[in-house]
Amino acid sequence: MPAYPRLSIAALSLLIGCGPTDRAAPPAGSQAPAPPVNYGAETPASSKPFKVDPVAAFDSPWALAFLPDQRMLVTEKPGRLWLVSAAGVKTPVGGVPRVHFEGQGGLLFVATAPDFAQSGHVYLTYAEPGAGGDGLALARATLDPGAAQPVLKDLRVVWRQTPRGKGGQFGGYIAFSPDGRYLFLTSGERQRFTPAQDPDQALGKILRLTLDGTPAPGNPGAGKVGATTIGIIDPPENTGGAATAPVRQVTIPGPNLTRAETWTTGHRNPYGLAFDAKGRLWSTEMGPQGGDELNLIEPGRNYGWPIVSYGKNYDDTPIASPAGKTKFQQPALYWSPIIAPAGLTFYDGTMFPQWRGSAFVGGLASEALIRIAFDGAVPSEAERWAMGARIRAVMAGPDGALWLLEDGPGGRLLRLHSNRAG
Repeated sequence: MPAYPRLSIAALSLLIGCGPTDRAAPPAGSQAPAPPVNYGAETPASSKPFKVDPVAAFDSPWALAFLPDQRMLVTEKPGRLWLVSAAGVKTPVGGVPRVHFEGQGGLLFVATAPDFAQSGHVYLTYAEPGAGGDGLALARATLDPGAAQPVLKDLRVVWRQTPRGKGGQFGGYIAFSPDGRYLFLTSGERQRFTPAQDPDQALGKILRLTLDGTPAPGNPGAGKVGATTIGIIDPPENTGGAATAPVRQVTIPGPNLTRAETWTTGHRNPYGLAFDAKGRLWSTEMGPQGGDELNLIEPGRNYGWPIVSYGKNYDDTPIASPAGKTKFQQPALYWSPIIAPAGLTFYDGTMFPQWRGSAFVGGLASEALIRIAFDGAVPSEAERWAMGARIRAVMAGPDGALWLLEDGPGGRLLRLHSNRAG
């Protein structure tokens, strides 16, 4: 099969209208959907309806996952994994794979399998070093949390981004389908822009896989294979620079299953992924200079990056607005100025009954925690609280509390609980 041709942003935008995964244009005479609301200028509330208890501190923590006994697994970007009690007692976990810790890369997400109580399976995402650079990898291992010296055993990479190369923005978030049969994985576009629209590269996609890492049946491109010679670029300055960046051709071992794995396309850096109680999948996505997004993820849709965005390039050059572009799925809401979203969780606990059905988003640049309320499938920013630190992760815990990770060296694990309860 021939290599996917190198195309400019303008050429890609013309071709997108012919693809089978694009949103159909509205019927003649109908109106385009209303534009999403921008919540970028919202200000934090003056008081917090919760207490904040620091539990433990880490070196650049990135994600946490709960075990059935309410202990947690916490990743650190330099390549360490911890088993942590609710009281903050930390036990190192052995058997962690070697990672490339630099910039936005390192040990990233951790998730326990839906059947963890039986299988002991744990999933990790990380920047995997190798020839040509690094790439996002998804590994599965077995953990016995009751062992005196817990260790990951039988670790196996079940999916990896190839070819490797340069750039940050790995994505790396995991969500399991409500029936526990499938794994959704966010794959960022590595700051290279145009691969997000290339169906033969996993960059800038949300993938739907089996728990073994193979393409899930029923995907929009099920059964399709792609080119095995791929054009790779290094991160350019802006969207326009991507069109003229030097390209090197790299051949990967076949078959290329990206088309069969892809659920949605046209993403920049999805840094949150979660199902709501009605089985709808949502994602938070970092925009460039402006244009952070909350997206309702629907199969086969194209979310437009890098052709359209409500943000602009970091050098202030413009990017076409999504407004009126019916070829692309609009965000459900967006933030400009940015919040730099990191993490997404839905709350269904009893400690804060007034928040049941809400989503919570951590903010890096905004140093905030944000609550999203829903009217059906229509979200709105309901509350925002200044947390005084970059928030890297947020999870609803089995105890009904909200659990946060601060970013960077010394980042703390925080438990947010009711002012009326412990």
